[in-house]
Amino acid sequence: MDMPRHDAISTGQEPPVTPMIAHARFSIGEVVRHRMFDFRGVIFDVDPVFANTDEWYDAIPEAIRPHKDQPFYHLLAENMESSYVAYVSQQNLVPDDSDEPVDHPAISGLFTSYADGRYRLRQEHRH
Repeated sequence: MDMPRHDAISTGQEPPVTPMIAHARFSIGEVVRHRMFDFRGVIFDVDPVFANTDEWYDAIPEAIRPHKDQPFYHLLAENMESSYVAYVSQQNLVPDDSDEPVDHPAISGLFTSYADGRYRLRQEHRH
């Protein structure tokens, strides 16, 4: 007995289109700089696609609002005035070539050491 097929071949329909998702260019522990704004930071988490609130996303001016279908990075960030946590799209990050450590109070809780432009994640935070 032949079982009915429920795929694109049997129905004549095109298969659903899967959006292209960019691969992460940066990794946890890497020091990066924002492309447009004057801050830098160390990456402590990566979302393969946008995973923040719609309110946060809608607050970004439309002219510079990034696409959601790209990696977004959680940074322990700093600028000339303060340190904070930032959430930044991949398109807005570039490698930081200053070879200077990031001055953020939470770094010692997540990372052990700094060398060659990157931090080493503490053993208890690795999977």
